[in-house]
Amino acid sequence: MTIAKHLAAIVLLPGMVLIAIPGLILCTTQAVSPGWGFRFPWALVPIIVGVLFIGAGLWLMVHTVKLFVQRGHGTLAPWSPTQRLVVQGVYRYARNPMMSGVYAVLLGEVILFGAWPLVFWLVPFVLVNAIYIPLWEERSLVRRFGSDYLEYKKHVPRWIPRLQPWTPPWEGDEDL
Repeated sequence: MTIAKHLAAIVLLPGMVLIAIPGLILCTTQAVSPGWGFRFPWALVPIIVGVLFIGAGLWLMVHTVKLFVQRGHGTLAPWSPTQRLVVQGVYRYARNPMMSGVYAVLLGEVILFGAWPLVFWLVPFVLVNAIYIPLWEERSLVRRFGSDYLEYKKHVPRWIPRLQPWTPPWEGDEDL
């Protein structure tokens, strides 16, 4: 897997979703109000909360991309998917922590910038993915990984994480 493929996937997918489209919305609406109009020190609360959401979301995204590269031998992009089912790290708690990270960053942007127009990007984005992931992505994963993915899907929720990590029955099998 080349570095160029990984960079292209990152620029085209999260780059557009998290930077380009929100930036365009903020520039065209000019609806930016960090601190939400609260007086100091209360204005710091939404700024800190927004930064925390963005930080947590970015951590999840970086961690999942790293797992895709190291364990899955692929990218986050559907045109260059992982070659192996990734059931390590945060994927032992939730099936789609990458999207949870994206949602956290988008929500963090709404909170940090105090920009309600970003909600009109966040909500449809979440709804489209709530339809796309089970209808297309998960069906694709069943075709690619078969019974291993079905077993994983049975034990690990899509977005809301488990309290305890799930250990796959094939743990330690390097051929998967």
